Amino acid sequence: MEMVPSEENQFVPKEIQNAAEEPRALCIIQDITSAKTVNERLTLNLPASTTLSKLYEDVAHKAGYVNGTFGLAWGNTQDMAPLDHSSEMSLSESGFEPGGKRNFLQLTDKDGEQPQIASDESGTADSSGLDDSSQERFIGPLLRDGTPGYSGDYSSPSYSYSSILSKSETGYVGLVNQAMTCYLNSLLQTLFMTPEFRNALYNWEFEEQEEDPVTSIPYQLQRLFVLLQTSKKRAIETTDVTRSFGWDSSEAWQQHDVQELCRVMFDALEQKWKQTEQADLINQLYQGKLKDYVRCLECGYESWRIDTYLDIPLVIRPFGASQAYGSVEEALQAFIQPETLDGPNQYFCERCKKKCDARKGLRFLHFPYLLTLQLKRFDFDYTTMHRIKLNDRMTFPEELDMSPFIDVEDEKSPQTESCTDSGAENEGSCHSDQMSNDFSTDDCVDEGICLDSTSSTERVLKPKSLLTFELFSVMVHSGSAAGGHYYACIKSFSDGQWYSFNDQHVSKITQDDIRKTYGGSSGSRGYYSGAFASSTNAYMLIYRLKDPSRNAKFLAVEDFPEHIKRLVQKEKESEEQEKRQREIERNTCKIKLFCMHPVKMMMESKLEVHKDKTLREATEMAYKMMELEGVVPLDCCRLVKYDEFHEYLERSYEGEEDTPMGLLLGGVKSSYMFDLLLETRRPDQVFQPYKPGEVMVKVHVVDLKSETIASPVSVRAYLNQTITEFKQLIAQATGLSAETMRVVLERCYNDLRLLYVPNKTLKAEGFFRSNKVFVESSELTDHQVPFTDSLLWKLLDRHGNTIRLLVLLPEQSPGTLANRTLFQKVGSESDVLSEGSKGNRKSVEAILEESTEKLKNLSLQQQQGSSTSDSQKSSDASDFEHIESPTQEADSNSSLCVAADNRELENRIRATSAGSGGASSDPENHFACEERSDSEVNNDRSTSSVDSDILSSSHSSDTLCNADSGPIQLANGLDSHSITSSRRSKAHEGKKETWDTAEEDSGTDSEYDDNGKSKAEAQYLYFRAEPCSQDDASWDSQKCLVVHVDKRITLAAFKLNLEPYVGVTSTQFKVFRVYANNQEFESVRLNETLSSFSDDNKITIRLGRALKKGEYRVKVYQLLVNEPEPCKFLVDTVFAKGMTVRQSKEELLPQLKEQCKLDLSIDRVRLRKKTWKNPGTVFLDYHVYEEDISISSNWEVFLEVLDEPEKMKSMSQLAVLTRRWSPSTMKLGPFQEVILESSSVEELKEKLSEISGIPLENLEFAKGRGTFPCDISVLEIHQDLDWNPKVSTLNVWPLYICDDGAVVFYRDSTEEPLELSEDERNELMKKESSRLLKTGHRVSYSPRKEKALKIYLDGGPAKDPGQD
Repeated sequence: MEMVPSEENQFVPKEIQNAAEEPRALCIIQDITSAKTVNERLTLNLPASTTLSKLYEDVAHKAGYVNGTFGLAWGNTQDMAPLDHSSEMSLSESGFEPGGKRNFLQLTDKDGEQPQIASDESGTADSSGLDDSSQERFIGPLLRDGTPGYSGDYSSPSYSYSSILSKSETGYVGLVNQAMTCYLNSLLQTLFMTPEFRNALYNWEFEEQEEDPVTSIPYQLQRLFVLLQTSKKRAIETTDVTRSFGWDSSEAWQQHDVQELCRVMFDALEQKWKQTEQADLINQLYQGKLKDYVRCLECGYESWRIDTYLDIPLVIRPFGASQAYGSVEEALQAFIQPETLDGPNQYFCERCKKKCDARKGLRFLHFPYLLTLQLKRFDFDYTTMHRIKLNDRMTFPEELDMSPFIDVEDEKSPQTESCTDSGAENEGSCHSDQMSNDFSTDDCVDEGICLDSTSSTERVLKPKSLLTFELFSVMVHSGSAAGGHYYACIKSFSDGQWYSFNDQHVSKITQDDIRKTYGGSSGSRGYYSGAFASSTNAYMLIYRLKDPSRNAKFLAVEDFPEHIKRLVQKEKESEEQEKRQREIERNTCKIKLFCMHPVKMMMESKLEVHKDKTLREATEMAYKMMELEGVVPLDCCRLVKYDEFHEYLERSYEGEEDTPMGLLLGGVKSSYMFDLLLETRRPDQVFQPYKPGEVMVKVHVVDLKSETIASPVSVRAYLNQTITEFKQLIAQATGLSAETMRVVLERCYNDLRLLYVPNKTLKAEGFFRSNKVFVESSELTDHQVPFTDSLLWKLLDRHGNTIRLLVLLPEQSPGTLANRTLFQKVGSESDVLSEGSKGNRKSVEAILEESTEKLKNLSLQQQQGSSTSDSQKSSDASDFEHIESPTQEADSNSSLCVAADNRELENRIRATSAGSGGASSDPENHFACEERSDSEVNNDRSTSSVDSDILSSSHSSDTLCNADSGPIQLANGLDSHSITSSRRSKAHEGKKETWDTAEEDSGTDSEYDDNGKSKAEAQYLYFRAEPCSQDDASWDSQKCLVVHVDKRITLAAFKLNLEPYVGVTSTQFKVFRVYANNQEFESVRLNETLSSFSDDNKITIRLGRALKKGEYRVKVYQLLVNEPEPCKFLVDTVFAKGMTVRQSKEELLPQLKEQCKLDLSIDRVRLRKKTWKNPGTVFLDYHVYEEDISISSNWEVFLEVLDEPEKMKSMSQLAVLTRRWSPSTMKLGPFQEVILESSSVEELKEKLSEISGIPLENLEFAKGRGTFPCDISVLEIHQDLDWNPKVSTLNVWPLYICDDGAVVFYRDSTEEPLELSEDERNELMKKESSRLLKTGHRVSYSPRKEKALKIYLDGGPAKDPGQD
């Protein structure tokens, strides 16, 4: 075979080289065989010469299906004919586009049956592994820096459940990645492949009576190892192990360091193994000892202590160095290389009694049997202040000789030296010739490996030449410091073969693959080499001492202890049971089941039936599941094919009672594109057969005389039927005359279509699987008018646009009613309401008469109260105000006229007006309104409304108002379909229909036009209100209305219709829409419709003056610059277009006095712009809203109380908030305002020098950062701010002070900072952190916090009841 060099100068076969150069076809396959797989994509990058039959094999291999049980079809064309699975045509010949273009395919059922999942014996399950002979074919090009045996990125390979059912051909079992537990899987596989650890774990016996098996870490590890050794699965779960750690499911989504896990898990095992034979197992296998020493270079005196270690951390790149260590040996040498303590770092020698030069270092005294090396690839970059990963190349040998690193000492001084041990084992003084004796008497310490012996005098020191360790585990990290993926490369001590354990995938690898984990690139070892290197490299290495006397072999199954044999049998039985259950699951059809229960209405469940069960048996199962026993006989039930989304009965199964369900449903699938309905009938009825190809039609009969729409009748028809035949079919079902029948199809929510062409088919008219029609048959003249002008169209149009709203009315409070002026309007122009419902329901007239009488009495009470006390008057009119125009005064002569369009009621009102007109016509007798902010309304709902008797009485007012034909009598109720659809009439198609929120501009909308006439009077739409029943809403039914209303009605008209129920005119109450979490936003755009509302939306009515044209609701906050909370809400008020700032202050001050108890002078009050929490432009008294000051709905302003009269007189001035920083006291002074005549830096400095007394040449300033009050820690302000910027004006970079409200800090440059001790600094840091956290300001940069890795020995973390 001819060999050619590859990119990395390695020789590969020429055929492979040519294959790499061949154009490749990128195939993206969507599995549409079930709903669970429809979102999954399989990606194959194949040579264009690949045959179609080979494509099918590769797809079967990748998807885990049996080849031949599925089809492949083009996914981007209408032609769904599958590709020939036996064809030898190449991809390029079959129409596949090579060269990186995507070829979309769909994986489909074959002959109506779902693809078979590869079974244990089929051997076609997905595997990403390759052995040396390439028995498995890798689908796609090889990764440049890896092999198919392991992932080159740090996302765990995807897998299907079928791919973990059959064991890998390597004979080893993988571990399923729970989410981000690859680090755990790598460590567990390493421990499993360590004979000494596995054997010791097997020898430990679990005592069930002493501990819960669920929380026993050693027992769950034992179970896991048994499964890894004996299971037939490809991969097993680790959830039982993590559960024993005390972890919940959230821990699976936490990435941790594998070395940290190793240390924590060893600690947990030591705790669990106390008082057992395995108590010292971890130390015997993994613990080594080293000496930490300091030696005086003058007298040779040495002090030292002995430390233990479980792993040796090796630096990749020394701090500050530009070049990394090239090998593990080099890093080990650096680890024990002593450093010289000289100059300012001299060591105080106890013998010399002075500071001397010394050497400090480490010496290895004892290496463990299993040597763990951690390559410290994660570091911190102090330039970017971020964690980084060092990808530099570091080689490591397969056999590591540790003899050069044992007890490396400098030349011993002839002087005597003293040795101390922190463990109190070898304290005291000793000479250099006594050192070896001291080491030999130390427990298990010598110049090499400790060997067990009968006495310390018989111990034999292992020759240094025998300190040879062989590599058997490399834990690899792929990714960055922010995250990545771990997997393990492990050598089996059984056959010497290297394997890649990559979560659930296990595959054979070679020494070349191990060498690729060195990291780095083939280039230089310069500083930047790591930046362009592969991110996949070794992180932890585990070596085992080569010692035939200690090297153990794995326990064979026959040599297992008895308790392990029992555990093996138990797990085997459990696995067999799971396999049987999988087999049952594989043959079980699971499908949604619906049933229209005679008592419980529509029920839904899931029918799980074996594919071999007959339809009769499945019907009996569904009958019991739906609890129909004793309600309906079994022979009155049947299962039919059903489409729940379209409410369509697809077909029935007559004569197929003995057919297996698998055949009826089209095979066993994880999900189906249809459902089943358990249909019931009465004993005297007969089931109607449903044939495939029929369409279902819901027929609603319309009665124009009573203007009602009946509940639907189901009719089945064929798409090729004509309209004439369809009418005859409906006539048979409904009893209507086919000759005079009009049929209207509702094709979608805004499309009504009259079916008038006799020979046209249903398919041509737009019928689908499930349809809705309205039919009407009468001799009325309504047939002659155009359909869009007919009464039928109007009724259907209303039917489709009516929505049901829940309206919460305000409560009545007599205390507030006495202080409220009610404004009325004459109802002479109103139309007559229809008569109310008969029977025990009160008529609308009676309700309104009661409301009128109550309101009249309240008006008289107000007049009497006003004549005796002036204290009830209020100067504020933000919610209720006097109507001062002559026209409005005249309109108010009618003391009580609510919006009731009833002639009889009008006469009653006129009679009332005659009795009280004299008093109410006097302008002086108008009473001031009650002053209440929205915030008070929120706290106290006891405001006026129509009397509760109005709500408690059962009434209904059905009105369809039509400007042309007058009022039309309606039925008392709509059927369930009358409020579900959403249709817009043709007359309103061009009209914008949106619903305002608090953020939208409402200033241009008014309830009245320029002539004072209500805009709503020009248009009448359906409105019907009735009391709310207990079942309608969670609100109190005594103060809740259910309103059926045409959603095309404007807010203004809607409010007019609500007037009789609220008890005041629409100008005196506000409408709030209630959103999720009971959030309320006022709706103020009166000329817009309710089109954004849907059924059962909630509305709250609040008493208060509604906005007029050009008015805006404004929230006023007080600015307190030197308070901990500088922003305090005061009141809601109303500003109007054209009003000056001074006029708004004049109206605002009485309101503040009444509601906030603030008695302020108009010359000591300032209004200014509010942007979030930042104070902005100062508004001058002569500024006019909407001319000089832009204003919007729900606007917010700051009110600032001044200590002296306003100094801001011109827009050219600039108001700056300044604050002095005193470094000598570490304190900030209070805010002081400085008024500048220009943007000059020099002027700012002069003003600051004037108020502080700091000489101009010593004054420095800096602009504050962030939102007001620009808080900053006193420990950071001196260095972090940009002091004394080199600019001459304030409006340029880096200051950009162009508007009022900027914060400027200043200081005296000659003032020295206060010297703080470490304790004082720490204490101040705590205080500052607490202060800044309370104000909501960020203390300093804090990266994403990582959750600490913990293993809980008691089964779970202790929960602190005080924690949220």
